Parts: sequence; structure tokens; C-alpha cells
Amino acid sequence: MNIIKGFSRIRGMKRIFSINRVLIRHGMGNFADVFRKPETDISCENTDPDTSSGFPSPARIRRTFEDLGPSFIKLGQLMSTRADILPPRHIEELKKLQDRVPAVPFSEIRMVIETELKQPLHKIFREWDSESMAAASIAQVHSARLFSGEKVVIKVVRPGIRKVIEQDIRLMYFIARKLEKLSEAARNVGAVNIVTEFERTIYNELDMFIEAGNLDRFVKNFKDSTEIHIPKVFWELSSKSVLTMEYVEGVKMDQVEAIRKMGLDPREIARLGLRAFSRQLMEFGFFHADPHPANTIVMPDGRVGIIDFGITGYLDDAMMHHVAHLLLGFAEHDYAMVMEALQDAGIIHEDMKDIVMFQSDLKDACETFYGRNLSTITVRDVYDRVMQLILKYHLKLPRNLLLLMKTLIQTEALGKILESDASILEVCRPYALTFLEKRYKPHKLLSGMAKDAREMGEYLKSAPKWLNEILKHTAAGKQRIELHHSGFERLDARLEKGINRLTVGIIIAASTIAGSLVLNSSQKVLEFPVALFGHQTLSITGVLGLTGYTIATVLGIWLIRSIFRSGKM
Repeated sequence: MNIIKGFSRIRGMKRIFSINRVLIRHGMGNFADVFRKPETDISCENTDPDTSSGFPSPARIRRTFEDLGPSFIKLGQLMSTRADILPPRHIEELKKLQDRVPAVPFSEIRMVIETELKQPLHKIFREWDSESMAAASIAQVHSARLFSGEKVVIKVVRPGIRKVIEQDIRLMYFIARKLEKLSEAARNVGAVNIVTEFERTIYNELDMFIEAGNLDRFVKNFKDSTEIHIPKVFWELSSKSVLTMEYVEGVKMDQVEAIRKMGLDPREIARLGLRAFSRQLMEFGFFHADPHPANTIVMPDGRVGIIDFGITGYLDDAMMHHVAHLLLGFAEHDYAMVMEALQDAGIIHEDMKDIVMFQSDLKDACETFYGRNLSTITVRDVYDRVMQLILKYHLKLPRNLLLLMKTLIQTEALGKILESDASILEVCRPYALTFLEKRYKPHKLLSGMAKDAREMGEYLKSAPKWLNEILKHTAAGKQRIELHHSGFERLDARLEKGINRLTVGIIIAASTIAGSLVLNSSQKVLEFPVALFGHQTLSITGVLGLTGYTIATVLGIWLIRSIFRSGKM
């Protein structure tokens, strides 16, 4: 076991040295220093003079990722979707990353297929093509034919790639943590979070069962469609590392002349693709998130075949509702609707520090679209405006919403390739309206109420358990309960006033009784003559009795007067 760990460390060190060489070769030696000098300042002196982001120039980053290999190319492609944290020029440059690598010899691919499907290749397929149709960093694709005569495509995970990716991910986490300690820009971007997101994405792409499940779901969603074709999965010939699916005959969507030669109108094909995406978005909440030309095939019968479901996006019902309002808000030039949708989605909050300024900037952004025909407004225009605000106010967008925005742009770009002037906002608008109308139909409302009732029932059912836990922890000294009350200030004042009056009344009564007892007493103390109304004598006890009567009289008058003045006799 120690020997294995030793070899693992050696391989890891070799990879670190390899990364260092690439960084130094591209003029980012100060980034390489993080491996050996924890106190290194990595503010790069080779940053693009036109940006103030603190990042190296866009082209340098792209070339570095390309030289670092497949894992980092995939990471760069993921970062190209994060327009909420990276400057626009970096995003555009990272989009140029091409995931193309030399093909693995077919002998190695054959070994993977036979190992995974547990039988010799000649017993699985009648014939096969040893030349790959496509080779990417994760998988390689070959065509074959079944004994039934059906032509199929075999997608095979490259042998050994899983270990390479696991090692690279460990190094990415190491680098990301170092960068976050040493660079404010890396902390603002969230370098570790990017690696975490990449890890989840890349492991999904390594599992062919996940892609097969995505394919199957799309087949069911479009089973009644006469415009879209989704290849079926041959589950008995698929595994975690091998995916066998139907071969889709046709040409890539960017081959405009070839489409015309088939007697098809490229502009109608573009509208067909936009309608299909609108359905994915507003009807299914599940969309193909990588619609580039190689993944969209125009078939001879006029249908569009969609392939490669390694990257997909999900929207729950609530997010679909927010997206529908966003699309309608921009389509109808209603910035108030856009603002409300952003708030409902949790992207902005009423207590946001610059909420008033944000509203003003949003209005300015929306007003540039007023008076324009919907076909003249592109998703790219909207995207650029929104991203300027996102970056300015340091807002965070949900991952699937970012993926959706990137997909919207890619989908619309396909339409432009096919010389279409259709806007996805225009095409998607009726689907968004239909979605919102369905949401308020009686059976939908009842379904929502039933769901809320079930959730409330679960809360009520769990409440005694939560209360018991709170009391148990409080008794054990692990928690403290603090009660804060309000609204009792006036009651306290009234009680205090009443008690004071009662006290004065008691004093009056006591003074009156004491004065009477003293004056009526037969015992006199220290009598002395007083020339008042003739010759008389007066004692100290008499003085005290008169004083008591005087105090009682004054206080009594004051008490009666205050009671009358309060109006509460």
C-alpha cells in the first residue's frame, strides 16, 4: 500500500512539474510559484492592458489551458459559460477552446468494448469501422452495424482517462485553494467553487449511463414530433463506459449548401430548431445544452436530429416560471416584469444595497430595445446588457440559468448560420405564454394547492419532533432560548400609575387615622401656652395630629383632582 501511495505521489509531482513548465512557457511563472512559495504575490504583470480584472490576457489563458491537456481544456470550456464572474473578453477567448485530441488506437477501444460488454466484438457487431468518426478528450466515436442490419454509433470512454482526470482534479483543488489564499481576484471569482462545478460536470460526462438516460428522456419528450428526431439507445449494448445508439443520417446544420441540395430551406430549418428548443425550455424544463453544428444533424426528410447529450440542463417548475417572465419581459419591453422575475428567482433582493440604482440601470438597459421589432433583438444583445449589470453589482446566477443563457446564444447563432432573421425571443414568446396560461388553469392550481397541503402536513407532522429536540438541547445547555416581547410599554406605565395612586390613597388613610388617634388621645406631651383665640395650651402630640390631618387633606385633594383630570373616575 505504501509503495502504491509512493508511486501516486511521484505521478502527482510529475504532473506539477509539467504544469509548472507550461505556466512558465506562457509567461505566467509567478502563478507557478504558488507550488513552492506560499507567500508569492500572484498579481500578474502580464495582464491585458485593456482590462483591469487582474487576470492574465485572454489569449494567454486559452493557450495555457490547451497545453495543459484535456482536463484543463474542459475546465476552460466550463469557465467560458461563467460570464457572471469573468470579463467578456476572457469569455470570448475561452469559447475558442477546441476539445479535439488524437484518436486512441482501435485496439485499445476494442478492449474497452469487449471488457464492458463481456463478449468478443465480432459477436456484438456484424461490422465496424476502426477509423474514429470523432475523438474528444473524454470519449471516442466509431460507427458499426448490428446483425439486424441497423447502423449504430458507439461512443467509448477513452481508456485510462478517468485516472488522469482524478489526478488533475486533485491538482486543480490544490491550485484553486492556493490562488484563493494569495489573490483577491481568485477569491472574488470563487476558484474552488469552479473546480467543484467542473468535477460534477466531468464525472457526469464519464458515465455513459447518464447520457443514455438523457437520450431516453428526449426520445419520450419528442415521440410525437414530426420535426425532431432523437436517436434511440441500445441498452443491451451499453454500459458505464460504452454507449451504443442509433446512427443519424444527414449533414451538419452549418452545411448550408448541402441543405439546399437536399431541397430544404435553411431558414425553415432554423425556425424548426428554435421551436424545438422553445419546447425543451417551456414545455419539458430539460434542454440540450450544447447545440453546436456537429450536434445538430439535418436529415434528408427535413427533420433535425439532435445528438450528443453529455451536457444537459434542468429547470424546475419555479425556475421555468421565472424564465418565462424574463423572456416575456424582454420580448414585450417590460422592465418591471424583468425586475420582478429577477427578485422571484432570488438573484436580487429588496434589501439589496444598490437596489434603486440597479432598477435605474435595468430600465436604461431595457429602454434600448423599445420601439424595435422583436426580430431585430438578439439574445446576444440581451445577454450582454444583463451581464454588464451582473458584473457591476456582483450578483450570482444559478448554474442552470447561466447554462441556459449560453445555450440560448448558441441556438440563435445556429439560426444566423442558416441565414435566418428569426429571434429566439420571438419564437419562444408563444411557448412562454402557453406555459404561464397552463400554470393558472384550475387543475394546475388544485395540484399546487394539494402539493402545498402535503408540505404543510409534513411540517405539522415534524413539528413535535423539532420542539422535542429544541427542548432537549436547551435542557442540556447546548442551546439558549431568548424571549423578546413588545407592546407592553403602555401597560407598564398604566400599572405603575395605578399603583402610585393606590399608595397615595393608603398614605392619606394612614395619615387621617394617625391624626385622629393622636388628637383624641388623653395623654399630652410637652404642653406649652399659645396666645391664639384667647389663652390656650398646645402639646407636641396635638401638632403631630394637625400635621397628619393637613398632609391627608392636601394629598386627598391632589388625588381627587388627578383622577378627575384623567377622565377615568
